[in-house]
Amino acid sequence: MTGFASLTHEDERATIGVTVRAVNHRFLDIQLRMPQSLGEAEPRVRALLQKRLARGRVELQIAVQLRTPAAPSVELNEEFVNALSAAIDRARERGLVAGSLTPGDLLRLPQAISVRDRAAEPNPQAEAQLSASVEAAVEQALADLDAMRVREGGHLRMDLDGRKEALTTFITRVAEAADEGRTQLEARLQERVSEISLDLPVDEAMIAQEIVRTVQRSDISEEVTRFRAHLAHWDALTEGPEPCGRKLDFLLQEMNREVNTIGSKADGLHVSELIINAKAELEKMREQVQNVE
Repeated sequence: MTGFASLTHEDERATIGVTVRAVNHRFLDIQLRMPQSLGEAEPRVRALLQKRLARGRVELQIAVQLRTPAAPSVELNEEFVNALSAAIDRARERGLVAGSLTPGDLLRLPQAISVRDRAAEPNPQAEAQLSASVEAAVEQALADLDAMRVREGGHLRMDLDGRKEALTTFITRVAEAADEGRTQLEARLQERVSEISLDLPVDEAMIAQEIVRTVQRSDISEEVTRFRAHLAHWDALTEGPEPCGRKLDFLLQEMNREVNTIGSKADGLHVSELIINAKAELEKMREQVQNVE
């Protein structure tokens, strides 16, 4: 979900700069920074982001520089100038100053003259054209962002596919190890019962039933079936057209739950080692899936 794009769009009306950043987040969190003059376009810009993106914290910044600057407004503070002129006249009468008050004197006094940008007259047509240009620039920036995310997604897909194949191998190996362990457990119990029966009378039918129940407690066939179903569901999600990051995250939680159950039930050589390796792969996959939209 990470990505960055920046562009500058120019036309006869304005220069528009758009910068968009996207980082990992569980949900879609949009942060907009745009001029107040474009407030009317904000809902449409937000809709463009929601259409393109499903997850991530997205920061979009828009800067607009109009080509036609606002006309200046010059205001004279007559009360201040009259008071200043009267004071100069008194000073001249006393011989303290010579000459008259000049425009240059007024320009050096910020209290005398104020220069402000005059608010432009509302022009609905020009505002609509500017909004359209801004939306077009945002669309292009999002397209560039998508291109970057697609490139990153290709590398991410290769990594996750490799780890998923490792889990496919794991479930096959752990099923084989658990079957072998169950057979060995049954043999050990049978051997122990045979030793005991030499000294004590035993009900062989009842003992056989107890052995079967004990061995069945280590049967992981249901967990293996569910784990393989999760792997098949993973393929269906990653091949589908819809965003699947949150679903993959949930699926990995279910896989981890099955691995924990297998680890607590299965009995056999190398089972513990396989469980540890599988949990490590699942944790790495969960970290990577946070980057998937």
